[in-house]
Amino acid sequence: MNFAAFSVEPWGGILHWSILTLDVILVYILIYQILCWMWNTHAFPLIKGLFLVMCVYVMSHFLHLTMLNWILGKFTTVLILMVIIVFQPELRRFLEWIGSVRTVFTPVLSSSEAESAVLIKQLLRSFEWLSREKIGALIVIEAGSNLLQYSLSGVAVNATLSAEVLVTLFWPGAPTHDGAVILRESKIASAGCLLPLTDTKIQDRRLGTRHRAALGLSELTDALIFVVSEETGIISLAENGKLTRYLSKEAIETRLFNLYKEAS
Repeated sequence: MNFAAFSVEPWGGILHWSILTLDVILVYILIYQILCWMWNTHAFPLIKGLFLVMCVYVMSHFLHLTMLNWILGKFTTVLILMVIIVFQPELRRFLEWIGSVRTVFTPVLSSSEAESAVLIKQLLRSFEWLSREKIGALIVIEAGSNLLQYSLSGVAVNATLSAEVLVTLFWPGAPTHDGAVILRESKIASAGCLLPLTDTKIQDRRLGTRHRAALGLSELTDALIFVVSEETGIISLAENGKLTRYLSKEAIETRLFNLYKEAS
């Protein structure tokens, strides 16, 4: 009996199934991320139209609809070029999103629940103050995506998070008033930062540059972006390419505590 072959073969099978499982998981993650990106893009109806054309092409092949199959086959190259041209902004954003994702997740809030509660309290105080005085603000809370490239566009602060400092940075006349403040690892990392504007058409014409910048960053990263309107004092939240307006203090508090739970 060959004992060497007997002892190696089970380990070879385990290794084979482990690699196969890893392969399936990676493919699942890739397809899931691509579908999420497609769902959030404003060109999603066009994607459905292209999918319908593909279905018609396959059906014409199986039903032997020779003329229709020939026409669709000749336009395949044209359709591929059209997809590249039409989705150029979305493809660029998708590649930027991939490049911004960290390999190791760094929680934005402190690992201590008590310290995180204090930080959330400071944020709530600042939102209440900014909203009451109708001081425009754009506050970004970094999550899994690395926002270093946007931090470098502003002024480095590296200060402990407090309501007084946040309000001062957005005070009218301050050099950092019109930019965004980025919070990283329980600190104010930088202020006066420039954010990418969204290409998505916004129906509400009352929403200005701050809201467009918040939506633009939320389409590229997983950050939480809070906006305080300078005209109305209304607080909004941009997350995953969607904007939620008229946030109450309780809603903000709940979302911030959920962020801590996700990070812990």
